[in-house]
Amino acid sequence: MISRRDFSFVLPLAAALPTMTLADTPPDDELLWLEDVQGERALAWVRERNAESEALLQKQPGFEATRARIRAILDSRDRIPAVVRRGPWLYNLWQDEHNPRGIWRRTTLAEYRKREPAWETVLDVDALGRAEGENWTWGGAVAFGPEYRRVLVKLSRGGADAHVVREFDTVAKRFVDGGFVLPEAKSEVDWISENEIAVGTDFGPGSLTDSGYPRVVRRWRRGTPLAAATTMFEGRKTDVAAGVSIDHTPGYERTVFQRAVDFYRSEMFLLQGERLVRLDKPDDAELSFWKSRVLVTLRSDWTVAGRTWKSGSLLVADAEAYLRGDHRFEALFEPTATRSLAGMTATSDTLIVEILDNVAGRLEEWRPVDGRWQRREVAAPFPGTLSAVALHDPELAEDPLADAYLLQYTDFLTPDTLSLGHVGRDEREVLKSRPSFYDAAGMRVEQRFATSRDGTRVPYFVVWPRDAKADAANPTLLYGYGGFEVSMQPYYSGVVGSSWLERGGVFVLANIRGGGEFGPAWHQAAVGANRQKAYDDFAAVAEDLIATRVTSPRHLGIEGGSNGGLLVGAVMVQRPELFNAVVCQVPLLDMKRYTQLLAGASWMAEYGDPDDPAQWSFISRYSPFQNVRAGVKMPRVLFVTSTRDDRVHPGHARRMAERMRRQGHEVLYWENIEGGHGGAADNGQRAQMTALEYAFLRLQLGR
Repeated sequence: MISRRDFSFVLPLAAALPTMTLADTPPDDELLWLEDVQGERALAWVRERNAESEALLQKQPGFEATRARIRAILDSRDRIPAVVRRGPWLYNLWQDEHNPRGIWRRTTLAEYRKREPAWETVLDVDALGRAEGENWTWGGAVAFGPEYRRVLVKLSRGGADAHVVREFDTVAKRFVDGGFVLPEAKSEVDWISENEIAVGTDFGPGSLTDSGYPRVVRRWRRGTPLAAATTMFEGRKTDVAAGVSIDHTPGYERTVFQRAVDFYRSEMFLLQGERLVRLDKPDDAELSFWKSRVLVTLRSDWTVAGRTWKSGSLLVADAEAYLRGDHRFEALFEPTATRSLAGMTATSDTLIVEILDNVAGRLEEWRPVDGRWQRREVAAPFPGTLSAVALHDPELAEDPLADAYLLQYTDFLTPDTLSLGHVGRDEREVLKSRPSFYDAAGMRVEQRFATSRDGTRVPYFVVWPRDAKADAANPTLLYGYGGFEVSMQPYYSGVVGSSWLERGGVFVLANIRGGGEFGPAWHQAAVGANRQKAYDDFAAVAEDLIATRVTSPRHLGIEGGSNGGLLVGAVMVQRPELFNAVVCQVPLLDMKRYTQLLAGASWMAEYGDPDDPAQWSFISRYSPFQNVRAGVKMPRVLFVTSTRDDRVHPGHARRMAERMRRQGHEVLYWENIEGGHGGAADNGQRAQMTALEYAFLRLQLGR
């Protein structure tokens, strides 16, 4: 899941929404048995629904060819290996048909430059799973620098968020005898020293928050039992989580603890000796240290030291002065109506700032020269999506890559290109390019704007297949998310291109409120009491597609996952006349119970508290599970989820599907037994899941 907020007005659409009756809606307790994730009765229901869906969709023309093509794209050796630098090595987790769960491997930059690098396998996740009789999936690794020999490896069963932690030796390539080991939990770990780690995990009763994340951080010394670990920091039970970040940069060593009060607000504390010092910042601001400086990103206006800084700004100050109470900042970025901060990365002495300019990426470099900050615009491809990642390792005394960074560019019709850049220069070395997985000749992209219910202009992208005309008959897939300040940016997808665009489908990406495309205000306009604005925006895009004859309701389908699953579920119930197909992936749907299920309590800053009658009054007006009813012609829907999703409970999709079935609606349901919140644990599962979705869309939306 991901997040955001605003509480100024109650939706005017509320009076027009369907009203529930007892005849429409069975009491909740009649369907609660479907929340028993591994219960035999519930799994029998899942198997029956899966069989129904597969029997229909797998017999659709071209299904096997589509699944094979998707699998080939996902397994392609021509993909760009995503890398993380650790000292002299670039590490990568690689999955293909021979390594479905993946091999954790490494190479040098010199090798990575080659078309066929020589990779050294560090850990084979498939082999480990076979040897141990476990369905392990990779969850990441936390390394101890600057040697990076010891790492804390995270392994998940079937792709769940919960994982085990085991200490691994990257030189000996084996798990450390008597090393640090944590049982399965949603743990967070970091290295204090070679023989001590900071641990947030399930220590027993009272150690987790209401959201199921660590509440307590402890110091654990090698060779001692976990029960003997001493408490370093505690949050509150009502927090989302407590955490720690440890900076080992020589001369700037810092340990910072954090209470995530909710998804957007936090309190941060710097460890000074044995004393915790609270850092002075707005609760909803993000703060980080960068050597001798402190960086603050604002989500709301901040008046400090006689000046007001705008929400969405990136500020910098001297860290020592800041800690003394001198809060004089400089702005490295201030937003405008069309420009927002998308991210940043730091080389040794330069901050690379990513900017969204009308949902297209730009880059700026900022570096201090003679006590003043100098700005430099970086010449880079435009318009599309840019992502910069510094290669600098601050723990190395002498770093040959101190000013180097990786730059990735893509757009809807341009495969990703990964280049090696250096600050101060616009010349870059192309390291890797993804091949074209489909023929994009004759295809085109437009950015359009729809007008939402309250007059707001909402941007969206239309990707046209070749020879398509605005004849109201184009099969069209509209995708959206609209939450947690997550921006929907242009991206290249071989799967979308080969499975949809090449077969005459139009693809549309909506940039609705609730996302971060135009900064915090764009997100905050659709949180809490104003959640309906995101749904109004999405419906407005659909209406615009119909009004301009891009498509018609008979040929229009919508898709979204997680918060986007809630989006398409709500819009499906509110505006069923606009669509003929809905793909609802790993969704939230019962907003009355969402806080009681898995990580749901952590999202109250986004949606509100359904146990508060005042807040339930606005949540109840869009909650799909409470508002779907019999006697209304609904578009056909395919629910997709995972038994192993321990973030958004599969009970949301199960119960919604069964309620709609009992009401007489056309419902398909498919649940993968593994996969976690991503829905699939390996490329074979991803190919099956995605092929089912496209078979459904072609069945419903074809000419």
